[in-house]
Amino acid sequence: MSHSFFRFLLVGIINTVVGLSSMYLFLHLFHFSYWLSTFTGNTIGCCVSYFLNKSFTFKSDKSFANSITRFIAVILICYFISYYIGEKISLLLFTQLSFLPAVYVKDAAILFGTGIYTISNYFGQRYFVFRSESVPFPI
Repeated sequence: MSHSFFRFLLVGIINTVVGLSSMYLFLHLFHFSYWLSTFTGNTIGCCVSYFLNKSFTFKSDKSFANSITRFIAVILICYFISYYIGEKISLLLFTQLSFLPAVYVKDAAILFGTGIYTISNYFGQRYFVFRSESVPFPI
């Protein structure tokens, strides 16, 4: 496992505290919808993520102008795919296992989506946004 993945996980802990806390805050305190809560929390986390991943995780020398468009594209693609799949997994799980209270479907969907997002986002950041010429693209 590369050192950048471990740095990515460390940044992810900070990001999780910021982003996931925001998602649950928007969902439960402000009663935003699932999609608005996850999108808003994710956006807040993305601001932290960009600067920490650029400077600490991948130590990229790419300019802001050169990397921000790719960063936003990766974030949006990972976001929609991950939280869509997270929601579907959660709905499937809670409908198949009738002993689980349906009130937790959205909370579980956020957790599933976050796990999928973390993995897919790492690969997108490492191999597309902040890719160094010395890092080969995995085939």
